Amino acid sequence: MSIDGLLHAFLLDGKGHGRELTHSEIPGTTQDGEFFWLHFDYTQQQAQDWLSNSSELHPADVEALLKDETRPRTVVSQDGLLVNLRGVNLNPGANPEDMVALRIWLNGNRIITTRYRRHMWEADMLAAITAGKAPVSCGDFLAVVADLMVGRIHDVVEYLEEQVAGLEETMLEKKSQTVRNLLVEMRRQAINLRRYLAPQREAMARLQSDKISWFTEADRMYLRESHDRMVRVVEDLDATRERAAIAMEELANRVAEQLNQRMYMLSMVAAMFMPLTFLTGLLGINVGGIPGAENKQAFLWVCYILGAVGLLLYLIFRKRKWM
Repeated sequence: MSIDGLLHAFLLDGKGHGRELTHSEIPGTTQDGEFFWLHFDYTQQQAQDWLSNSSELHPADVEALLKDETRPRTVVSQDGLLVNLRGVNLNPGANPEDMVALRIWLNGNRIITTRYRRHMWEADMLAAITAGKAPVSCGDFLAVVADLMVGRIHDVVEYLEEQVAGLEETMLEKKSQTVRNLLVEMRRQAINLRRYLAPQREAMARLQSDKISWFTEADRMYLRESHDRMVRVVEDLDATRERAAIAMEELANRVAEQLNQRMYMLSMVAAMFMPLTFLTGLLGINVGGIPGAENKQAFLWVCYILGAVGLLLYLIFRKRKWM
């Protein structure tokens, strides 16, 4: 009987090759240089039962592998190493910032990974095993997985940077009304990504500092490179977030400046028409004694006077550089 939720099970020979296992061969024994990789969907009941009853893991490790919500972290114990990582969600129809979690428990000869949503690194790992280029040790496996996840995170962050740069150009050239909303969305994505990637940077840093006997120097060097890339990714996210904020501020300043210019022009128009409105209002009152009330040419003379007053006000405003 197969185990529902067991996605992949391989025996890796430490030389780049791997053999897929049946459920009856799990966990089995290994020879020198060999190690197991078991990959589970932790939401399946049979997978939970096997991890709880047949994996021989400490209950705290089992609980960590089955948790719904996790934060990136690294925990070293006598039994093994527990690593929680987050990757960008590149599944169809998903948002990249909706991070997907991967839980990894490993020691020198066994690796157990659990997840709920599919990770892109899984296909890369299977392709490497098929091509005879599988990891050669448990430490190498962790380093490869971390590098694959960081690589895709880097691609998403780089695309986000390009989007923000493009919006900055749009703001400068076309003054699009939709730029602000797009900048808000880019900044939101950067904030959400950084929320998980900053702790992941610390988790990967601890992998280098903790003394793990079955880590080789090559494993540490590989992990150091992945950590350095993660540090640059977080720094790029900070820079992208700040660029988006500055662009939004500049856009707000431009909108405020345009509004001020329009209000200023309206104020100038109102100032010009204020005395004209006073004169027309004064001449429009319905009482006796209005000059020119019996003169048929009075209306034309009033129009000439209003035009002259308006021209005089315009010249005064121009001279004082109010317009």
